[in-house]
Amino acid sequence: MTDGAGGVDGDLVLVERSEGIATVTLNRPDARNALSSALIAALRAALADVDADDSVAVVILTGADPAFCAGLDLKELSASSGGRLLAEGDGEGIPTGSPWKPLGKPLIGAINGVAITGGFELALNCDFLIASERAAFADTHTRVGVLPGWGLSVLLPQRVGFALARRMSFTGDFLAASEALRAGLVTDVVAHENLLPAARQVASAIAANNRPAVARLLASYRAIEAEAQGAGLQVEAHTSRDWRKSGGSEGIAERVPGVFARGRSQVGAGGPDA
Repeated sequence: MTDGAGGVDGDLVLVERSEGIATVTLNRPDARNALSSALIAALRAALADVDADDSVAVVILTGADPAFCAGLDLKELSASSGGRLLAEGDGEGIPTGSPWKPLGKPLIGAINGVAITGGFELALNCDFLIASERAAFADTHTRVGVLPGWGLSVLLPQRVGFALARRMSFTGDFLAASEALRAGLVTDVVAHENLLPAARQVASAIAANNRPAVARLLASYRAIEAEAQGAGLQVEAHTSRDWRKSGGSEGIAERVPGVFARGRSQVGAGGPDA
C-alpha cells in the first residue's frame, strides 16, 4: 500500500506499508530532496502517521534517487536569511535537538545517496543506518554559515568519535560509504540496487520479534541516550539560536554559489544544498 503526503505541490513524501514495515521516502528528487519548509512538515506528518499505525512495527527512511537528502533548501534559506527554515526544529512536541517527534518504533535509515548537513542530521536521528555504495556523508554547516540544530554535534561524535566528527564539521569534506562503514557510522554497505531489499530484510527480522518487547527496549535505549545527550543538545540549541540572533547566518545568499560549486566538485551532481 502506498500513499503520499505533500498537498497541492505534490507528494513530497511517499509512504509504503507492507508486512509490518513502513517505507517513508523523501520525494523531491529534482532538488536532491533538499529540505524546504513544506518537505519538513510533510516528513513530520508522515512519520507521526506511521508511528500511530498499529500495523506498522518498523519504519525505513530513504530518499528518491539520486540523493538521500542534500540538506536545507538553500534558495529558501537565503530568501529568508535563515530565519524561518532554521527555526523549523521548534515544532510542538518536538524535543530540543530533534527534527521530528520521537517514534515509538525502530527507525532504519536506508541511505541511497548523499546525506549532507540537515540531511546528515536526519540520518543521525535514525536508530541505525544501512548505506548504498553510492552514499556519502558531509557536514557543510560552516560552508554555509549556519550551525547545527538537530543534534549533529552530539550524535556524530557518538557514532564516529570526536576527532573524526570535528574533522568532518570543520572541513565540510565528504565521508564515502566505505569509510563510513569503517568508522561505525553505518552497519552495512550494499550494492545500490540491493539497498531497500537489505533494509527490508533487517526490518522483517525486527518485525518478527515480540513487538511490545522491541518497543520497550527501544524506549530504554532512548532513555539512556537522553541521559547522556540532554545537556549537549541544550548547548547545541543555545549555540545555534545565539548564532542566528547575532547575525552569524547573514550573507547566506552570497555564499550559495560557492557552496554549490565546491560540493559538486567533490561528489558530482549529488552535491550539497546545505
